Order: sequence, then structure tokens, then C-alpha cells
Amino acid sequence: MTHGLTNSRCVATSRVRHGFPTLNFEGRSIRHHFSPNGSGHYNTVLRVLLSCFGALVLLLSAPITTRAHEVPQRVAVIAFVKPEGQRLRVVLRVPLEALRDMQFAIRADGTLDLAKLGPMLSEAAELWLANYLHFYENGVQVGEGRPIATQLSLPSDRSFESFEKALAHVHEAPLPVETQVHWQRALMDAELEYPITSETAKFAMQSGLAHLGVQTTTVLRFLGPGHPERVFEYVGNPGRVELDPRWHQAFLRFVALGFEHILGGFDHLLFIFCLVIPVRRWRTLASIVTAFTAAHSITLVASAYGFAPTGLWFPPFVESMIALSIVYMALENVLAKPGRLHHRWMLAFAFGLIHGFGFSFALRESLQFAGSHLITSLAAFNIGVELGQLLVLALTLPVLAFVIRRTVSERATVIVASALVAHAGWHWMTERLSVLAEYRLSWPALDAMFLLGALRGLLLLVIALGVAWGLSGLFRRLAGEPEVTAAEPRG
Repeated sequence: MTHGLTNSRCVATSRVRHGFPTLNFEGRSIRHHFSPNGSGHYNTVLRVLLSCFGALVLLLSAPITTRAHEVPQRVAVIAFVKPEGQRLRVVLRVPLEALRDMQFAIRADGTLDLAKLGPMLSEAAELWLANYLHFYENGVQVGEGRPIATQLSLPSDRSFESFEKALAHVHEAPLPVETQVHWQRALMDAELEYPITSETAKFAMQSGLAHLGVQTTTVLRFLGPGHPERVFEYVGNPGRVELDPRWHQAFLRFVALGFEHILGGFDHLLFIFCLVIPVRRWRTLASIVTAFTAAHSITLVASAYGFAPTGLWFPPFVESMIALSIVYMALENVLAKPGRLHHRWMLAFAFGLIHGFGFSFALRESLQFAGSHLITSLAAFNIGVELGQLLVLALTLPVLAFVIRRTVSERATVIVASALVAHAGWHWMTERLSVLAEYRLSWPALDAMFLLGALRGLLLLVIALGVAWGLSGLFRRLAGEPEVTAAEPRG
């Protein structure tokens, strides 16, 4: 029997088109004859396979002329937002290398061919900026932004120090075509325009510029009419940002922020868990939670008003003390006599002062979104923290009570749980102390700044002691204990 395979044209030639090789197969028809006993002539088939293999090698080794742009590690974006009449003007500066997939004219040495840049900057501004910036006027999204002007800038340009300079620079004549600038150092400036109905409306922004780099940091300045300039600095996508928030908008945002922070702060949660592991009376639990709340509120507000130290050593010091508080409370649960909990609210208050500084580090970068409602935002953040704490206690205390009821010894359960928490706290403490040890501490100069800091610290201490004294009297009255008063003088 003879089987024929005809019209297979497999002698390969290649050519490069648009930077990629293409293959055309030309050749003779192939007949593969088999003899009745199974033998055949394989030379033709062998030549076909070798030809196809050679074409594959040619395909893989052909030069690719398209330049691949990797995602930049760090990208800095500068933006101005200003409502004027019935338009919202947005002026931005971004690194050119962050605008990937744009076929900019790049010479072999990496410099840009400015003569061929043409309208590609406007296309890049729309594709990479306008499509990822959305604005809201009184809660309603405005129309899409459109590029008005673009400009290629050198890294030495300083026009983005103010809105007026940046706007004038974007509308200047382009750089001379003979300018030599590497594509990875060039900057692109653009003005975008969004339609609005009134410049006095309340505006919000939804930014998606995090796609420009692995870590994108944006510094945005909002220039509203009749208001001082508001500066926002954030990493990644901050979600919807009210550029001039009302009090209830700031309140809701910071309640959510406090709630999310306490649920993500495992060290704070472990400390609270250590506080309440041996507690079985709701009155004692209420005093502990109240003391902890009052204490961290004091230092949180004090930090917001500049009463906390500003040295670089202070954050790692506070984080180390937070870990130490976990270890201490866990060890006290193991070593202290059962039932001796009358002083626990004092420990909650003392360590709560430290935890408040820890809360302030998370709040520090977010206070820029408070607008003119600082006190409201601080109170809202505290409320969010308390709601998170109550949620955790409501979930963990019933589980803890359930486990204790089904174990042989309540004391053994408390010891085992505290030992596990102490183990985690010990590792955190050693890691954080090693970070703190890298800072070189020196005695401060005895000058006016030192005296001012000392007075602030003394004032904070007096406030804390006054609050602690007030809580002491409150808890004694709640417990039904008589107040300790001085004996009246005898007549």
C-alpha cells in the first residue's frame, strides 16, 4: 500500500517585519513511499524536519527592535488641582519612563529624538493620566478629563514649585530638537481639564496612578477659592479623597480608619487579650477597657498637637515598649495570684499611654485628609479604635469562657494562653530592640528647644496623672468602696 502526503511546502525562508520575523514555507511536494514490508525512504522527511528546525532557530535568534519598558521601582508624581470658573485644571508631572507601552522615538544611545516625539505626549497623558484620575463635584462624578497641553522637561527643571509656574511652563514652547536627554531621565508635564459647574463646590478625587510604578508617591496640592492650599501626600491609590471635606465626611473616614487600624494591629490586640484573660467580672472588664481608652486618647491627641518627641529613635522605642507591655502582662498572668485584679486598670492606663503613641504613628500620615476638622477626626479615630476593640472582645471572651468551662483547671488555661502570648511578644521585643539599638542616642543640648520639650512632657504627665486620679475615684464609686478622705479636725 502506498500513502502519499502532497502539497506540503516546508522549505523555510524568513524576513523581519515590524521588528518580528515571519516565515514563508516553500518547497517541493513530498511523497513518502512505504514498501509492503514496512521499509521506506526517510531522506525527504529528514530534510523537511531539518528545514523546520532551522526556521525555528532563525525565529528565536532574530533581533527584536522594540524596546521593552520595565515597571519603575519608585515613581514620584507632582500634581496641582485648581477649580476655575466652569473647569477644573489639573497640572501634573510624571517620569517619562513610567508611561510604558508608548513607542517613543529613542536613539541607540537611549536619548530621545524630540523631532519625532510629536503628539505622542498628548496621547500618553490621556492614556496613562486622564483615564486614571476621576473627580467628583458635590458627590457627582464630573466628565472625563482631556489633555490641554503637554511638555517634555529636563530633570533640572524647577517650575513645579508653584501652580502658576507649572501652568506657565506646560504652555511654553517645547525643548529644542537638538536637546540631548535620556528617556529614563526625562519628565512629562501635562495639563488636564475637567468640566465642572461651580468653582465653589465640594470636590473629591479618585486616583488610580499607582499603576505607574511599583511604589508611586503622589504629592497633590489643592487650591480651592477662599481656602488655604491643602497638601496631600500618599503612596499608591488612596481611594476617594475629599479635597475639602465636611465634618461628617472626615468623621466617617476616620472612624473607618481607626477600626481598620486596631483590627490590623496584632500587637495592640494581643495586649488587650492579655489584660482580660483572667478577668471574669464585667465591672472589672469595663474599668480596664475605660482606663486603656482614656490613656491612649491622651497621648494620641498630644502627638497630633506636637507634644511627642520628633527624633528618629522615638518610633522604634515606642514599638519596643509595646512589645514589652505584652510580655509583662503575660508574665503577670502566669505569676500573679489569681483574683488579684484590683490594680489591673492602672497597668492598662500606664501601658495605654505608650500604645497611644503607637496609634499616632498610623494616624500621622492620614491627618492630611482631615481638612480643617482635626478635633473631629481625632475623636472619630478613637471611636473607630474602641469599636474594633469591643468587636474583638465580643468575639474572643465567649470563646475563652467556653474553653475554660471544658478544661480541668481555669488556672492552667490562663497560664497556657499567657505563655503563648508571651512567646510572640518576646520575639517582637527582641526584634524591635535590635532596631532601636542601631540608633545612636546622645544627650540633648540644654537650650530653649530642650526646655520647651521638657515643659510639654511635664504638662502631658500632669494631665495623665489628673486623668488617672479621676478614674481612680470613679472606679471606687462603681465598686461601692468608700472614698478615702482626710479626717475632719476636731473642734
